[in-house]
Amino acid sequence: MMRLFIRAHDLGVKGEKRVIERLCELGLDGVQLVAYKVLPEVAYKPGAMDARRAREIAETFAMAGKSIPLIGAYFNPVHPDEEKVKNGAAVFRDYLRLAHDFGCDTVGSETGSVNGDPWIYHPGNDTEEAFVKTVNIFAELCDCAKDYGAYVGMEGAAGHVCYDVKRLARAVRETGRDNIKIIFDLFNYLKPSNIEKRYEILAEGLQTFGDRICVFHIKDCVIEKDGSLKQCGVGKGIFDYSKILSEIKKVCPDANLVFEGTVGEDIADAIAHIRQRL
Repeated sequence: MMRLFIRAHDLGVKGEKRVIERLCELGLDGVQLVAYKVLPEVAYKPGAMDARRAREIAETFAMAGKSIPLIGAYFNPVHPDEEKVKNGAAVFRDYLRLAHDFGCDTVGSETGSVNGDPWIYHPGNDTEEAFVKTVNIFAELCDCAKDYGAYVGMEGAAGHVCYDVKRLARAVRETGRDNIKIIFDLFNYLKPSNIEKRYEILAEGLQTFGDRICVFHIKDCVIEKDGSLKQCGVGKGIFDYSKILSEIKKVCPDANLVFEGTVGEDIADAIAHIRQRL
């Protein structure tokens, strides 16, 4: 059975107890947790979280019947500032070490952009140099993950180093590691030039990655007058979720569906929209 989650920091509250209260109010199954974005005492630096605190959070979630299918520790592996890359990778390794303490087994990140900040398109993303750097960093993270019985989640996006399904599949293949899972975000791969092929891209992703997909990010968008794409509340845009969920179910009947970027009053409407189609 498919389950519904949300990024914890999209709920607009801080602390695990308030997060759980909101999950119960909304009838959601749990969260994608980015600890340093929702726990006030946790900084974005190595050593900011320990096993005792992670287990405490996991127990609080478990008592409420909620779970954490993915830990977000997103960083830019091709950032031109090497210190930012080192810090991001160190934080990621911390969460790999603590994953099972959180009751989770996967820590995820996107593949980043040579642009640095923000993570937007840069011609350097298309180069073999950026690709090889990304592969090497994720391979190292996979080796670290193996020591803790954990998985590394990789997420592609247009404008990043792994800008389409084929490029991400090649990156997964060339790491040479078997402990990689996929975070699939259909909206991430879309741009004005391919928006009409969105369901073909979904089919390609499902066929390519199959049950290796650990999380599907649930989003929606509208096409602006200038042709650009703008994310909107789920159910208020152009995505046909009856079709999308039907296709997902064929390949991943127990999929974890995570609302990402759905906030405020849009959350309840999004949940209702998806539940009606489940």
